[in-house]
Amino acid sequence: MSVCYRGCSARQSDSDINHKRYCSCNTLDVYDWLSDLKGVASRQYLVEVRFKNTRKGFFRNVNKLFLERGDVVAVGSSPGHDIGIVSLAGELVLEQMQKYNISPDDENLKKIYRKAKPADIEKWKEAISLETPTMLKAREITESMKLNMKISDVEYQGDLTKAIFYYIAEERVDFRELIKVLAEEFKVRIEMRQVGARQEAGRIGGIGACGRQLCCSSWLTNFSSVTTNTAREQEISLNPQKIAGQCCKLKCCINYEIEVYNDAKKEFPDLTRILETMDGQYYFQKADIFKKMIWYSTSPDSTFNMTSLSIGRVREIIELNRNGDKPPRLLEQTEIINKERGSTETLIIDEAITRFDEKEKPRIKKKKKRRKKNKKLKGSENDS
Repeated sequence: MSVCYRGCSARQSDSDINHKRYCSCNTLDVYDWLSDLKGVASRQYLVEVRFKNTRKGFFRNVNKLFLERGDVVAVGSSPGHDIGIVSLAGELVLEQMQKYNISPDDENLKKIYRKAKPADIEKWKEAISLETPTMLKAREITESMKLNMKISDVEYQGDLTKAIFYYIAEERVDFRELIKVLAEEFKVRIEMRQVGARQEAGRIGGIGACGRQLCCSSWLTNFSSVTTNTAREQEISLNPQKIAGQCCKLKCCINYEIEVYNDAKKEFPDLTRILETMDGQYYFQKADIFKKMIWYSTSPDSTFNMTSLSIGRVREIIELNRNGDKPPRLLEQTEIINKERGSTETLIIDEAITRFDEKEKPRIKKKKKRRKKNKKLKGSENDS
């Protein structure tokens, strides 16, 4: 038994090649939805290769190797070479590059040297085994130097010539002296790379408020910015304890349904308009997008005396106000009658619930009286 190559803590056998090739435990993994189609021309001159956690890159297949998703390859780096796993090959690579605004003709794209040899893989596994002890030792060094930063992860290059130290810091940190100390301690070239709170949560993982694994550490392919305007459009309370995730940033899931809300809001009229009737002016307070109901009150700063209206009724009043007319009341007569009927029905339901509770007591008394009579009858029979 051995540990899965990158990003997965699950145990698997050395012979289980499919787990290595198609393991979905890697953060920011890519799904090739063209893999099942036959007869699709596959371009092999550009390949996407993933490394540890969220680090990925695009490389040129200058040697025209036949590469599939999951192949371990040796790629160019600075300095030396690195070992990675092919995460995407074929037509979708161009779509991915367009997504990240990378040109296929970019001269900075490095080359794929070869498929990894057994010696390359052994050295790569040795580099992976050194990452956790190096991270713990680096944390001790930063604490001793009293630097306001946290070493969150360490990644060794496949040929053991360079190590990338990922850190989190709220303020700018002068780590020039730290780089010298780390280079002397670990005898490798040091690269410091700052990561954000979202990337840190994706690396560590955890359980969200929904009870499932964090999206950023399971299936989320790319991070997108989340703003408070997105929460406002969905009528979500701006309570930081409710809308913030484990990274102390706004939850990524706030973006999931915003398009549905925007489509539903197209049916709504202008909610900033004041409704004018003969009874007075009414101001917008809140709206239920899926019930298609809007609430208005007589005060712009208070929710006192709120009234719910349908979208059709609000449009009707707005159209009357545009023509210089005012309806006699906010609600139509039929709507008032229906609301009154609804209130009487609730009273009947309340009475029905209490009615059953009141009649339980006399039934219990009757049962007790019957038991006493039966005991007396049995006693008289025994005496006779």
